[in-house]
Amino acid sequence: MVAASKRKLGGTAVAGHSRDKKQRCVTDFFSAPKSKTATAEQPCKQELQASGEAAVAAEQKGIMAVGVAAAYTDERSKENFPEEQRRLLALELETIDASWQRILQPEFTKHYFLQLKRFVLEEQARHTVFPPAEDIYQWTRLTPFSKVRVVIIGQDPYHNHNQAHGLAFSVRAPTPAPPSLRNIYKELRANYADFVADNAVGDLTPWATQGVLLLNTSLTVRAHCANSHSKKGWEPFTSRVVQLLVEDRRRTGQPLVFLLWGAHAAKLVDRVLGARVPDNFLVLRSVHPSPLSASRGFFGNFHFRKINDWLKARGQPMIDWSVAPNTALKEVLDANTEAGGASST
Repeated sequence: MVAASKRKLGGTAVAGHSRDKKQRCVTDFFSAPKSKTATAEQPCKQELQASGEAAVAAEQKGIMAVGVAAAYTDERSKENFPEEQRRLLALELETIDASWQRILQPEFTKHYFLQLKRFVLEEQARHTVFPPAEDIYQWTRLTPFSKVRVVIIGQDPYHNHNQAHGLAFSVRAPTPAPPSLRNIYKELRANYADFVADNAVGDLTPWATQGVLLLNTSLTVRAHCANSHSKKGWEPFTSRVVQLLVEDRRRTGQPLVFLLWGAHAAKLVDRVLGARVPDNFLVLRSVHPSPLSASRGFFGNFHFRKINDWLKARGQPMIDWSVAPNTALKEVLDANTEAGGASST
C-alpha cells in the first residue's frame, strides 16, 4: 500500500463584493433581497482600481504557501515568457508539478488561457475564490503525470469555506464528507466489507498519492456561487489534461481507468477518447453519486472492486480506497504485498 502524504497549505483568497446583476448566484434567489441603498454603498469602483495589484498579491501569497521546493520552473525558463505573461502565469509556473508543467506549458500561452487567467485574477481580487490559490493545482503535485492510473472527473470545486483544496470530491481536513462523498463511501462499503465509512473524514489525499487523479473540469469557483467559473476557459484546459493522458497511454500501453459519474464527465471523456477504446483502458460509467441520482444506478455499480480486479489482472498494484486514519483494506494490502514479494524474487 502506498503511504499517503498530506500537504498542509495555508492561505486565504482576497474577499470582495460585486453589484453586477449578471453574476447573481442561485443562493441569491433564496435569501432576503438587498436594498438599493446597501447596493449603492458597495465600493465597486475602488475594488476595480485596486484589482490588478490585489489579484497578483493573492496569487503570490499562494505561491509562497506552496514553498520554495515546489518552484517548478527555473528562472531561465521564465525568461521565455513576456513580462505580462509571467505576471499572469506566476501560479502556473511556480506551483504546477514539473511532470505536468512540461506537457502543459504550450497551453499556457494560448489566447483562451491568458483570458481565463485575467478573469480568475480579477475574481480573486474582488471576491473570495475557492480553492485558495496555492491549492488550485494540488492535483498535479499529489498525482504526477506518469503516476496517474485512475481518473475521476468532477465538475465544480466546493464553494463553501474550508472545503475545496484542489481535488475533485475531496474536502480539506477537518471538514466532514459532503453528501456525494458519503454516497461514495456507502458504495465502497458494499465493495469491501472492511472499508470504514467515516463521514467525519473527507480528505481523499490517500487516493491521489496512489495515482487517482481527482480532476474537476472547472478548477476555481466564486464563494457560494456554484458554476460561477464554468465556461470561462477551464473546460478546454482540463479537456487538454485528459487528452494528454489518453495520448500518452495509447502510446505507452500503460493501464488507465476512467470513472465517469454523470453525463458531464462522460461527455468530456467520450469526446477525447472517440469510438475506439484501447485494450489498456477501462471506462466505467454510472450516474453521479449525488443524493439526487445515486439511487438510480450509482449504488451497486461496484466500480471500486472492478478497478482493483482489472489492475491486478494486469500486474498493477491495487488501490487501497481507505481514507479513515489507521485503516486499510486487508484484501488489497495482502494482494499488493504478495505481488511485491513475487516481483522481487
